[in-house]
Amino acid sequence: MTTHWLHGWRLTGLIALLLSLMTLGIIGAHDFSVDGLRAAIRATARTSLLLFLPVFAASALVRLQPNDATRWLRRNRRYLGVSFAASHILHSFAIIAFAAVAPDLFWSMTNTSTLISGGLAYLFILAMAATSFDAAMRWLGARNWRALHWAGSWYIAISFIITNAKRTPGMPLYWLAVTLTLAVILLRLFDWWQRRRKLVNAPA
Repeated sequence: MTTHWLHGWRLTGLIALLLSLMTLGIIGAHDFSVDGLRAAIRATARTSLLLFLPVFAASALVRLQPNDATRWLRRNRRYLGVSFAASHILHSFAIIAFAAVAPDLFWSMTNTSTLISGGLAYLFILAMAATSFDAAMRWLGARNWRALHWAGSWYIAISFIITNAKRTPGMPLYWLAVTLTLAVILLRLFDWWQRRRKLVNAPA
């Protein structure tokens, strides 16, 4: 694969294609059954987390450890962010299909409060993806754009912690997702503290 596919919107298209093939492959491998839909839900939740965390960490990483990798990450943060949205849209399609084909099982595994909190996360994801284009950014304005993406990214990060923490009693492996998300949150807080300290210590 040539490196030009690893930058910009080509990167987004490539990731979205691979995620779509993965999702269809998982469902097809289970003969398009409920088990296949549930497996696809789990898989797309994991790919969403793996795409979200680098985007959430990008600015802090490049300030704390500037190198080719972190600079690439910051340059492509927008495109990875839209890829995360694509992953979570596939996740939502699998959830909707699960609810349609096995409603009793679906409602035994969820509740209204989870749907509301998850729905708010999706509103943030869609709004952030929609404002990842230059024209939409200009229309929204720099201050509103920063507020939307700051609030949305923090809400999504906390949602990932809560969602994965709920599953740890049945599968301790989910602690890995919780730990990784907390690590990125601590990284961002450390970066904020470093920038704050520099401002306080800056000569008048």
